[in-house]
Amino acid sequence: MPVDESAIATWANVVTVTRVLASPFLFAILPSDSRGSWVAFVVWIVLCSSDGVDGYLARRHGTTKSGAFLDPLADKILILGAMFTLVSRGIFWLLPVSIIAGREILISVYRVVVGARGVSVPASKLAKWKTLFQQLAVAFAIAPMTTTDATWLWLSLLWAAVVLTAITGAQYAYHAVKGR
Repeated sequence: MPVDESAIATWANVVTVTRVLASPFLFAILPSDSRGSWVAFVVWIVLCSSDGVDGYLARRHGTTKSGAFLDPLADKILILGAMFTLVSRGIFWLLPVSIIAGREILISVYRVVVGARGVSVPASKLAKWKTLFQQLAVAFAIAPMTTTDATWLWLSLLWAAVVLTAITGAQYAYHAVKGR
């Protein structure tokens, strides 16, 4: 049975809100050294995977306006929170994380502004790849098997995420100007 698009209490939103509420626990257990943490890695994978679960539930039962707002917000909280926690622990560099955060904030504000006018700004396919690269950069930076022996891997993923972040930010800006 499809849900009303104005509904707030949906299974997809329950998963999304749970992801947001679990995020501080993840930030607290992220490693403070270069040895990594299997517990943090598993929690990270579960929280990132839950994004797919809420997407599946939303497609199966119907999308809602609240879900369209909450899901990207939960992604930003989870990813940026983890990245800034890793910056504070000396694992990630501030520059790439700041570039990613700047774009995420600008696009989120843009979505809210045009959303108030009834315009929806769905994520592009490339933006979904950007999110995946961000998630993988964090995953490999905290996985004990790659934290020290394969720093090139997670650093490459982080910088690839920065490139995709810049490209998708430019795409959104282009479409915003073109749409006027």
